[in-house]
Amino acid sequence: MAQSRSGEALGASYRLVELIGSGAAGEVWRATVAPHDDQVAAKLLKPEHAADPGLVERFVRERSVLVSLRHPGIVRVRDLVVEGDRLAIVMDLVPGGSVGDLLEQSGPLPARDALTIAAEVLDALAAAHQRDVSHRDVKPDNVLLAEPWHPGLAGAVRVSDFGIASVVGEQDRRTTGLLGTPQYMAPELISNGRSGPAGDVYATGVMLYQLLAGRTPFAGPGTDFTVAYRHVTSTPPRLDLPGDVWAAIDGLLAKDPSARPAAAVAAERLRRLAAAHADLPALAAVEAPEGFDEIERPATIVRGAAAPGGGASGGSTAELESALAHGTDVAPEVQEARPDLGTDGSATVVRPLRRPVADPATVVDAPPPPRLERVRQLAGSRPGWLTGRVAALGGVGVLLVVALVVGLVVLVPSGKGGEASAPATASATANQQDQALPTGLGVSRDASSDTAAGTVTLAITWSAQAAPLSGPLLEVVPGLDSDAACPPVRWSSTQGPVSATRNQPSLTGVSAPCGWTVPGVEVPAGGSVEVEATFPLAVADAAALDEWLDAAATATSEAVGSDRVSGTAYPVQRLRDVVVTTPSRTVSQTALPVTLVPVWPSGPDELNPLYTSPSTGTPSQMLQDVAGGEAGVRFADGCSGALAVSTDGLVVTALSIAPQCVLRATVGNFTALESSTFGITARD
Repeated sequence: MAQSRSGEALGASYRLVELIGSGAAGEVWRATVAPHDDQVAAKLLKPEHAADPGLVERFVRERSVLVSLRHPGIVRVRDLVVEGDRLAIVMDLVPGGSVGDLLEQSGPLPARDALTIAAEVLDALAAAHQRDVSHRDVKPDNVLLAEPWHPGLAGAVRVSDFGIASVVGEQDRRTTGLLGTPQYMAPELISNGRSGPAGDVYATGVMLYQLLAGRTPFAGPGTDFTVAYRHVTSTPPRLDLPGDVWAAIDGLLAKDPSARPAAAVAAERLRRLAAAHADLPALAAVEAPEGFDEIERPATIVRGAAAPGGGASGGSTAELESALAHGTDVAPEVQEARPDLGTDGSATVVRPLRRPVADPATVVDAPPPPRLERVRQLAGSRPGWLTGRVAALGGVGVLLVVALVVGLVVLVPSGKGGEASAPATASATANQQDQALPTGLGVSRDASSDTAAGTVTLAITWSAQAAPLSGPLLEVVPGLDSDAACPPVRWSSTQGPVSATRNQPSLTGVSAPCGWTVPGVEVPAGGSVEVEATFPLAVADAAALDEWLDAAATATSEAVGSDRVSGTAYPVQRLRDVVVTTPSRTVSQTALPVTLVPVWPSGPDELNPLYTSPSTGTPSQMLQDVAGGEAGVRFADGCSGALAVSTDGLVVTALSIAPQCVLRATVGNFTALESSTFGITARD
């Protein structure tokens, strides 16, 4: 690529300072931002990308999406620069190196650290997936650290290069046939060229495997295409890990994308495993296996035609010989006779090549291969020593052996001291995951039954994405069926009892039979909290528990999503959108009046605004619940410099005349809000 030099300008606002890295897409420079010389990172894409009109179009089109991605675990994209033969992505500078560097320096990590890193990556991906943005190139080199690594470090993961694969991917695919990095490519991307959020989850599973083993699961001899094909056809070699940890990894690496967990669900599971296995040491570096086990495929069965009356065909020996000669597995049992329906008119007929006929006088009898000879014996002939008397005596002997084995099984007691062991208490488990709500609230539910006690314990995990969430939350805990009474519930958390109360429709406006109000919930941005509900419920089996859990989740979702409810109760669960309203016309050199209007399932609520700017008095409790208060509100100029925003991001001033303007806003997890157009005029 054209040589960039220190001190060169990049666009109107940036200046290159120092080359800090390079890769397949281009170079990464440390740069400064005028006028305060803030430090940023600028990724300069290769010049051939700027020569591709389609790529430049995608680059510009992705700008608003990438710039609007906001999450503590995502490297913030500040700007996209298109200048001559230069395309550049300007982003926050992350000083702690990459997870790829960490692997090179340290090798495999202890389970706690590896699981924590993977969970934080999944947190960031969940926030992007909520905005319908997939990464498509998750790998250790694209996972940065906000500070130098040390064991136990948490909260430092920053996922970078969102959008790089989507911008340059089509050109890369035309030249190499592969989109992404083969070591981390999902099977569906290799098979049909398409991948989405589930592909990001798969790549994170590959990276987690690498963090624990020091190598990716399908690394080994061969080309990139060989490695990529293993993702489709082979099973990942098992690591020496506890069963629950391996089960989580295996779930992330499922071949079927629909069988993989959502990013938010997987993150919460890995976080729990990290706490449960905090003392598990790092594995020794795992060598590549000599070979890879193929995934199970349906067996090929050779069926012979049935003779009349349902017996084996007289030609079965020849058919078995043919099957074995061609290396085809033979079914261990003779199949039942099937009616002869004739030949399908559309069937493909395979005819053997004509072979020259030998002179009968020159044909020399040759013994059949040993395997074919055994087939002939199995198909009808029997050795001379197998007389009727010998066969009868052999049958009696077999019956005696079977009777002796059965007698031992029945008579010999199990357990210690000769006493039969008591049957274990039966139990069942079920789990369920809601799609994240617009506020960023995620809900996962894990239920377990104790059939001996006749109780069910329901663990509810609430998670947040870009903004902290708080306030009362609704949870419906119904009976076993629609006619059953609501069970009494005992609520608790790791901090102690929870003072949940029955939902009161007269106060909340929400009609939810068997609904509970769980007060004082506080979920940090990118974090989660868990409560437990224990109650009497006699479920018959796992299927019944799963059905009950689905009914409970559906009842909760329907209650908070009802368009018949008015009022502001349960805002974290009920808020669907925020509308930014301004006057249709304002005067230059004055503050712009702005109102943030909440949108409930029933529609906008202008009588109870979330926030008004300029602000007077205390912000609404709703704003505190869904965005952490004023700290979660930011306005931005969408009018090419005609608007000025205060340093705290809360007050907007119209500076100059403009016929059409928009105001951009962020409110908690709502990060791409825009007002309707308005005009700025001069004073009369």
